[in-house]
Amino acid sequence: MNAIWVFLIGVSVVFAAVNGRLEDFTKSIFDAARSAVEVSLFLLGIVALWMGIAKIIEDSGLIHKLSGVFRPLVCRLFKNIPADHPSITSITLNFLANLFGLGNAATPLGIQAMQDLQSLNKDPEKITAEMMLFIVINTASIQLIPFTVIGILADFGSQNPSWVVFPTFLATVLSAAFAVGALLVCRRILK
Repeated sequence: MNAIWVFLIGVSVVFAAVNGRLEDFTKSIFDAARSAVEVSLFLLGIVALWMGIAKIIEDSGLIHKLSGVFRPLVCRLFKNIPADHPSITSITLNFLANLFGLGNAATPLGIQAMQDLQSLNKDPEKITAEMMLFIVINTASIQLIPFTVIGILADFGSQNPSWVVFPTFLATVLSAAFAVGALLVCRRILK
């Protein structure tokens, strides 16, 4: 991958020099670097805020109530997980973080869910059906309210940053349904 980046940068420098636009090229590099740092700090703030809120929700016990509400759905999806296993709570937290568009904040929760699912795995060298299902649903990341995208759009001056809510929800639900369906079909074929 490093070789590709070096190649692309080298070609860009050559073309900028040949076309007499080396000054524009240099300016655009610094503008892009500044923009990348600004966006990174902005996203870091969003992640810190929502990880803090998630911690407050967890410490207050509200997550256990939410987990109780979603427990029947999660238990129905993940049939081989005991109803009182901690992975149910981890999976629920991850799904809720994704539901509210907190992709970066959902990552540590997803890692915890996979560790909890691994504790049920009899053969640590192989992935279980529940782990596969979790990965597929987590990757599809059903989002009801994509707070991160709304925040980025608002930061860049969008007049109506919330217009992405319904298309995002629809796209993520459809992709999750397709992914789960494809997983089930592949499991039947490969059995």
